[in-house]
Amino acid sequence: MKAPQFDYVKPASLGEVFSLLEINGDSARLIAGGQTLLATLNMRLSEPKLLIDINGVRGLSGISLQERFLRIGAMTRHSEIEESNLVAQHMPLLAMTAPHVAHKAIRNKGTIGGSIAFADPAAEWPCCAVALDAVIVAASKRGLRRVNAADFFRELYKTDLKADELIVALEFPLQSAATRCIFDEMARRHGDYPIVGLAAVADVSGKTLNQLRLVFLGVGNTPIRARATEAILEGKSLSSELMAAAKSVLAGELTPGADLYNSSEMKIHLAAVLMKRLLEKMTS
Repeated sequence: MKAPQFDYVKPASLGEVFSLLEINGDSARLIAGGQTLLATLNMRLSEPKLLIDINGVRGLSGISLQERFLRIGAMTRHSEIEESNLVAQHMPLLAMTAPHVAHKAIRNKGTIGGSIAFADPAAEWPCCAVALDAVIVAASKRGLRRVNAADFFRELYKTDLKADELIVALEFPLQSAATRCIFDEMARRHGDYPIVGLAAVADVSGKTLNQLRLVFLGVGNTPIRARATEAILEGKSLSSELMAAAKSVLAGELTPGADLYNSSEMKIHLAAVLMKRLLEKMTS
């Protein structure tokens, strides 16, 4: 299948982007890395009248350490995050997650902002953004607007982003020395869409977990934070009995839909396996 006909423009400034979005509204689509958008065009899942290529706009990429957070520009490629010393030092969850994002060729072109804006529930970056309490920075003619990641992902492929806005950066709050984090996912083959994944973040003291965050991907229409399961584990020393109780709560908290290969029950089972595996690693 071929992509539908569309017009193409490559603006050189954010001002031009804002004007084009204002004039064209929902008939326009932004293109950055294009790793998702081009596929949806070819399958006629998206039929915009205009593609706005933002690769010519300066200042939308790069990784920098600020006073209270690590800032990653929306046009930063997945591979840049994977290779960044700043990310490895200050936001290790992103560093350990990056190799799971598709294949190397896609990581060389795709952008973190594109992944966040598309809001695929099986994507890694939205899951990490929620687990790390990130802030999404959106820009429009009205100025900048900051949205907590927990409030940004609304429904399947739907976000809090307004029609005249684009994501310009993500801000990840710096962590304490006691914070540990871990990510893993299960897929049929490395680089395929994951069946289920988990980002876990906690302050760890021995086998005790505090300020625990468990955020799953692939088990709902958005990244799913398992708050009831967190509450069972919070402040307690990890043990086989506690883990059994947490698995029981998790099974009642997740309601994933089945797909072509996995039933809802299988996804819940795999989520519990991942949780046990990652929490044991965090406290070992």
